[in-house]
Parts: sequence; structure tokens; C-alpha cells
Amino acid sequence: MNAELKKIFQAIQLKQFAPVYLIDGEEPFYLDIITSYFETEILTPAERDFNLITLYGKDSEWADVVNACRRFPMFAEKQVVILKDAAQLKGLNELSNYIQKPSPTTIFLIEHRFKKADGKTKLVKYAKEKGIHYTSDKIRDEQIPQWIQNQGREMNFSIGDREAQVLATYLGNDLQKIVNEIEKVRINVPNDKELTMQLIQKYIGISREYNVFEFPEALTSGDRDKLYRMLTYFLANPKSAPMPLLIGSFYTHFNRLYQANFVRGKSDKDAAVALGMSPYRIKDIMAASQHWPLHRVERCLLLLGKYSTMAVGIKNTAGDKELLKEMVGQLLE
Repeated sequence: MNAELKKIFQAIQLKQFAPVYLIDGEEPFYLDIITSYFETEILTPAERDFNLITLYGKDSEWADVVNACRRFPMFAEKQVVILKDAAQLKGLNELSNYIQKPSPTTIFLIEHRFKKADGKTKLVKYAKEKGIHYTSDKIRDEQIPQWIQNQGREMNFSIGDREAQVLATYLGNDLQKIVNEIEKVRINVPNDKELTMQLIQKYIGISREYNVFEFPEALTSGDRDKLYRMLTYFLANPKSAPMPLLIGSFYTHFNRLYQANFVRGKSDKDAAVALGMSPYRIKDIMAASQHWPLHRVERCLLLLGKYSTMAVGIKNTAGDKELLKEMVGQLLE
């Protein structure tokens, strides 16, 4: 949870309510957290029966929303009005007149998911002036491993770089799915402090030996037995490693090998910082870079660009299996 969101929740816990909260953005994970919080944490269970009003944009008229906000709470100091899927409300900007002069006894949450509200409208302008505007931006793919580690800390689970990368590679950028999978492990091992590869394999079903994160390392480490064992596995189980996913993993690995050529001679700590890796993994990359000089790595990066276009059907008539075998053979030359 980021600092801005924590600040919002801390103020609510102190009963320092804003009359209007506009939450928007492409990432629904945090919007769902905020909405759930408004539904369960502001009013007591008894107060909710009469003072929690939930409306949906596609099923409501803007005048109905305003009327709900103007009503007085019953047997409570405040009422909570939640407008979900606000982007689907016809005449959404008509709410700006209410937001300009909001009711002091209403806490109004406008949930505008999957995209940002138009910042040029009076709705957004008055929401910023009279209340709080929070945008939940989509997290970039390269930021997912770090997000997983941060989320793990909030769940009292230490997650290493390698484990976070494996989870990111296999679970994608669906934050709720990632949290659900980590929680699945937590339920089974409530007292463990570290999310190890063994736990990931047992409870999430991702194999350490046969994962796309380990595959590029097997190729550059010189361990041919492991490489061919993994290649055989992926050829027999193509759904576990789609070509675009494999190529992305190879590209990340070779990009680090490329950078490793420029940090040779530095301490493990400094090299790890430069490459964005943890110190315990830097030794493997630096060792591999001894056998993969710049000209060889550059050739592989160019090859990966070529196979990236072929993987989506450009100038390619072969199936994924043949393409994978060909790519591995070319990278080894």
C-alpha cells in the first residue's frame, strides 16, 4: 500500500472525513481496497443498515445520486454513499454542482474504474478542491517483482528477488491474483517468515527447475544437461512457457549480461545496484559474463528481437516447438 493511500486510511481512522472522494485509474486492485474499506470500516454494522447506500453508474440517474447524497443520516452522524462504476453514469459531470456544495453529513465515494476521470471537467476540479482525488495507476510489468516483495512485507512474508521474479513471470500483472496466491501459501504455513521456492512449488504449482526464469540461466551457465532437460520439458508442455514469455525472460537475462560487462571490477554490492539485482545473485551473472562477451551478447539480443517478431507470426510458418528449438540452437552458437 502506497503512502498516499495509507494517509487516506489514517485520516478516516481518526474520523477526519472528506465530504467527497473521487477514486479513478486503470488499476482496480486499490480501488477495490478503498471501496471495501468504505463499505465496512466507516459505519458500525447497525449504522450500515440505514446509512450505507450503494449505487451503480449503469443503473442510476445522476439526479438519484444527488438525492441520495442530500438525504439525512438515520440514527447516525454520517451516511456513506458509494457510486460504483461511475464512468457508466450518464450525466456524470452533473454531479459537480453537488460536489461544489456537498452535504456535511454525507461521505460520498465516486469509484471511476479502469480509466482516469477527465481532469478538465468541473467534477474533477471540485473533487480536488472539496475532497480527495486518488488515482490508481497501472503498475508497469518491470515493477511487478518489487511490488510483490513490498506486498509480501505487508503480509509478514519475506520474498526474495528470484521468487518475486518467478511469481511475476507466471502470474502476470493481475495484482489481486498475485495476492490471492500468496495468501493461499500463508493460510497453509501461517508461521513461516519466508516465501521459498519450495512453498511456491508446493502451494502455487510453479516448478523451480522448470520455469522460464531459470531457463536463460541454464543456457548461459554452461550446464547443458539442465538446459536440455528444461528444453525437453517446455517442448512437451508448451502452455507452461509461451514463446513471448520465454523471449521476454531471455531478453531480461541477456540485457543483464550486457550490463555486467560494464561493471566488472566493482564490488558485488555496487554491481548489484547497477544491475538492479540482489547481491546474492550477482555472482552468477558476473561469472556467466566471463564467457559471454559484449559481441556475443549483442548478437543474442538481436536474435531475440528477430524471434520476438516470429513468435507473433511475422515471417514465420513454423510452430512454437520448432521455433523454440531453433532459437535455443541459435543462441548457443
